[in-house]
Amino acid sequence: MTGSRYRVVIADDHLVVREGLKLILETEEDFELVGQAQDGATAVQLARDVEPDLILMDLRMPGMGGIEAIEQIRDANPDTAVVILTTYDEDNLMVRGLRAGARGYLLKDVDRETLFHTMRAAVRGNTVLSAEAVSTLLARSKSNNDADPSFASTSLTPRELQILGAITRGRRNKDIGADLGITERTVKAHVSSIYAKLGVASRAAAAATAISEGLVSPGSP
Repeated sequence: MTGSRYRVVIADDHLVVREGLKLILETEEDFELVGQAQDGATAVQLARDVEPDLILMDLRMPGMGGIEAIEQIRDANPDTAVVILTTYDEDNLMVRGLRAGARGYLLKDVDRETLFHTMRAAVRGNTVLSAEAVSTLLARSKSNNDADPSFASTSLTPRELQILGAITRGRRNKDIGADLGITERTVKAHVSSIYAKLGVASRAAAAATAISEGLVSPGSP
């Protein structure tokens, strides 16, 4: 982040989409476009070269796709937030993208207010799942015939399930600690354990996995 501005890269193989997003970003003073990528490989290179705060990432691009790019960016630039912005409303892609390390999943017909809310939340490290995304994940939970068998062996404790539920509601560690009467440091330890047991690396991925696999219900206390 430069001063009070968030540095943004747009990764999409369609020039008209990139130019449209550029115009939208120019209407907000706290965002600065620092690069454009037409494929995943270029996005990964830009992440290394300009170290943006956020990347808006399409999933299906020629050559390296978005999911592989997210994985490489997460490994090399863990502080860079990635928000998926795609035309594909597919639950499998959503879960794969979030588990790869994205902090949000939006469709390209999203309204401007939701787009900027999601972007700001993502760069602050918050879980960002739209109502549409949650609905899709819930549908997957109800009719999921290809669940990862590793979930049968997960052993989340009651406290971890409690914290996981709070994560799906977008609660921060500090707020979770206050709600449960425990320290923020203790919450962080639980969150690390949850990540390890679910095989994820971000709050959005933990939330998506929890909802899609029926481990918690979104909005539950």
